[in-house]
Amino acid sequence: MTVLLAELEIFHTRPAVPTRRVALGHMVLPVDPAPGFGGLLLGSVVAAHLGGLNDDQAADVHRLILEVGQGGRIVQPRLRHRFQVDRHGLAVSNHRLIGDGDEISFDFNSNGTDLSQVLGAIYAAERLAPEYRRNAADVLQKASRWRGPIGASFIAHLAGSQTTTLEALADPLGWALSTLGFELGSKKPSKREVTSKFRKGMRDVHPDHGGDRDHAAKAMSDLAEARRILSAKG
Repeated sequence: MTVLLAELEIFHTRPAVPTRRVALGHMVLPVDPAPGFGGLLLGSVVAAHLGGLNDDQAADVHRLILEVGQGGRIVQPRLRHRFQVDRHGLAVSNHRLIGDGDEISFDFNSNGTDLSQVLGAIYAAERLAPEYRRNAADVLQKASRWRGPIGASFIAHLAGSQTTTLEALADPLGWALSTLGFELGSKKPSKREVTSKFRKGMRDVHPDHGGDRDHAAKAMSDLAEARRILSAKG
């Protein structure tokens, strides 16, 4: 079953028009728990389009992201583009993060310049509530330094996690409890309890103790990630 996890509409000047404008349209950007599906989508838009900028533009993009994270007022125009509310006469690009089963994928529909897409993502981050803006800016900075395909490795890079399944990203704590065999809704386990469950789980999934050899590596990786999440929460 396919589900929409995040969405961003960016309105921008049409290619043949000399003026340069950027506006925002429909936005679905959940950012809790961080980075959230919204943070992943904003980061992916930056990472996918930053390569089309020249060095001077890229440097100013980094400064703009820093200003957004600090909550400063962004003086217009910026990078020769003016951000506005009115969308009349502008073209639109639509970017989405899609969940299908337990898999996550990006759907980019860019009809404008690379710079207009990057600016749209940054201004969308600026529109987040103040308590989420700094984290979103950190995600954009990480995304701007990414070199590689926009896929599972990229998601792991932004999320700071080795597990990129839909369940783990939507509810890291609940996923970690379930992975280590704790009952959902139970009191927060101690580090000793987490370690005990982790060691038992590692024994159970190891091929030498009857575990499935084809899936042992992933199972061990999931157990280690679950332990990291619960240890950090403790």
